[in-house]
Amino acid sequence: MDWEYWSQRLVEEELVENGGYNEYGTSGVGGRAAGVNGNGPTKLVDPLEDPVPGVGTYEDFNTIDWVREKSKDRDRHREITSKSRQSTVALLHSVSDAFSGWLLMLLVGLMSGALAGGIDISAHWLTDMKEGVCLNGFWFNHEHCCWTSNETTFQERDRCPQWKSWAELITGATEGPFAYIVNYLMYIVWALLFSFLAVTLVRAFAPYACGSGIPEIKTILSGFIIRGYLGKWTLIIKTITLVLAVSSGLSLGKEGPLVHVACCCANILCHLFTKYRKNEAKRREVLSAAAAVGVSVAFGAPIGGVLFSLEEVSYYFPLKTLWRSFFAALVAAFTLRSINPFGNSRLVLFYVEFHAPWHLLELAPFILLGIFGGLWGALFIRANIAWCRRRKSTRLGHYPIIEVLVVAGFTALLSYPNSYTRMSGAELISELFNDCSLLDSSQLCGYQQPSNISETGVGNTLADRPAGPGLYTALWQLALALVFKMMITVVTFGMKVPSGLFIPSMAVGAIAGRLLGVGMEQLAYYNHDWIIFKGWCSPGADCITPGLYAMVGAAACLGGVTRMTVSLVVIMFELTGGLEYIVPLMAATMTSKWVADAFGREGIYEAHIRLNGYPFLEPKEEFEHNSLAVDVMRPRRADPALAVLTQEGMTVGEVESLVESTHYSGFPVVVSQESQRLVGFVLRRDLLISIDNARQRQEGVVSASQVVFTEHAPSQAPDAPPPLRLRGILDLSPFTVTDHTPMDITVDIFRKLGLRQCLVTHNGRLLGIITKKDILKHMAQIANRDPDSILFN
Repeated sequence: MDWEYWSQRLVEEELVENGGYNEYGTSGVGGRAAGVNGNGPTKLVDPLEDPVPGVGTYEDFNTIDWVREKSKDRDRHREITSKSRQSTVALLHSVSDAFSGWLLMLLVGLMSGALAGGIDISAHWLTDMKEGVCLNGFWFNHEHCCWTSNETTFQERDRCPQWKSWAELITGATEGPFAYIVNYLMYIVWALLFSFLAVTLVRAFAPYACGSGIPEIKTILSGFIIRGYLGKWTLIIKTITLVLAVSSGLSLGKEGPLVHVACCCANILCHLFTKYRKNEAKRREVLSAAAAVGVSVAFGAPIGGVLFSLEEVSYYFPLKTLWRSFFAALVAAFTLRSINPFGNSRLVLFYVEFHAPWHLLELAPFILLGIFGGLWGALFIRANIAWCRRRKSTRLGHYPIIEVLVVAGFTALLSYPNSYTRMSGAELISELFNDCSLLDSSQLCGYQQPSNISETGVGNTLADRPAGPGLYTALWQLALALVFKMMITVVTFGMKVPSGLFIPSMAVGAIAGRLLGVGMEQLAYYNHDWIIFKGWCSPGADCITPGLYAMVGAAACLGGVTRMTVSLVVIMFELTGGLEYIVPLMAATMTSKWVADAFGREGIYEAHIRLNGYPFLEPKEEFEHNSLAVDVMRPRRADPALAVLTQEGMTVGEVESLVESTHYSGFPVVVSQESQRLVGFVLRRDLLISIDNARQRQEGVVSASQVVFTEHAPSQAPDAPPPLRLRGILDLSPFTVTDHTPMDITVDIFRKLGLRQCLVTHNGRLLGIITKKDILKHMAQIANRDPDSILFN
């Protein structure tokens, strides 16, 4: 094994060791080094006594050092607290610093709620514009246009003289084949125009504005840096193109992108507060709260949003962040409620009011829906990842505009003839969740009317009735819509436009649930005497509620795709107001997760993180291999020796040469090349910035100047250039493990502390280094995946 080789090598090296170990007193975590020489210590002017711009920051596509960031924040807080006892001004500064987090949450909630309200209203207006225009003002959508009209009827509540279809405007005819063709063509033209504008704006101004955004936000919250992903251009373009993409009729939702929009708002507002602007770990606490805000404004579900952030997105979620997330989600929900984008004075997106309670025996079909949701989720993830991988590896990926236009055109072409695919995803789900009343004009309520009033049930309930021709037609259309939605969503998710997955997944589940619900309803109506219906489903009673099955199916399919559980159930009952249906939702959600996990433990977001090669250590994934740290660390047996710096003896020129000849993010600092006793760790970026700064600010620093990481400089010849002291940028307590540490413990250390690298020692001597990328590559090899798919560190 590798550890035997390294042990033998260490024994050989110990024979020639120069005995300097005791003098420096360094062990595994690098103690203070005392420079000892004949002339006594020489005190240097340390160029790092004043803060150097850039030191302590990170390059793009790198992982932050959580431990260092938290330590910086503790030092800052300690300093503010100690100063607050000295003067009133300092005390006020301390109070404002403590309050700044809550003020930031207030601003994030207000900004995100306002943007979400604007997106909802704009998307509704542009979606209706594909079918016609309002003569009273083109800025009115169909519903608002007909609100004040006195000429609408109950049966045709969408018809009013103020709203004109494109066929009426162009040809003057409302009915007939020619009018249908004109409306059909205009629908396709608008869909192509909206999708073309969306993909062109994304390509031209903000390439990061495409997709859902949740996989990248999960990666950013784990400590990865993607510059510009949460910037102002991304926010502006994502907001505009999200409206266009949703309005184009593509099979996508705005819920995932709204999480991205809220995180962009939070990131931009963080720059107003020094505490969050200068500390990457503190900023990620704000971004965790912003993810909760995104779901809160997407669904009108503030509690579900907080749980979503905790369960699905966040990597580090302290109790303080939980409270602030709750406050921010509350503010955002209140702002959205004030704007009232749905025009119904309710915060919930799909308010339901089922009159009949569910029966225990109905758990069987609910669990069946859970199985369907799990199977659909597993199938969707595999198909979508295969399609996205094909997009990356073939010429298809070179033509994103053509791909979007083809998919949008194909979607519009097949959607228009079917009323259930023509309407927006949110409208479709709302229709499927609806419980039929006696005067409901929807096709889904096309039952045979009761012959006498006694058959209509008791109170507000409506007795189960036999299906009529209208319902049979609706069921056929729904079956076709189900197949279409399942197929088109696979190719739509991942295109270069903002695209969420919540609404398409819920639509698939709601359709399946409604079909099963109507089937159960008819089964109960025609077979009251069966043993399963006896005792609770007598003739003339309202036994089965198809809308409830749609709701359970929606939760099951969304759970199968995302593997959410607790947050999903809470989101669903907040979304619908159906508090008494928690048990059916829980049963279906858990079943869908178990079934989907049987085919693969990754949800859609984790699968996309892996596809893109981001360095994300999944907290839910178990490490079951029995390897040791020495098996994973670098350098391996055949590799060149580990690139290290010595605490004294190297010149500026030698350090610069070593840095330029390698691509490592940092370098261990050792006592000497012979002893390899560890002193500390220095980051490449800090090293380069400090040397460059010293050349400009410290007189006499040249390539021949010695670089020292000790407190006192060694003796030098009188004519030697002044040394460069860089102890200020040295991490004197890098995390170390021994060569025999099991990898499952090492992986846990990386996960729980958010490490970017860990040094491997043997008896206090440096042996190698393990980075986050090394761990991910090792895990990929164990799982028989390509280790080179991990692109970033």
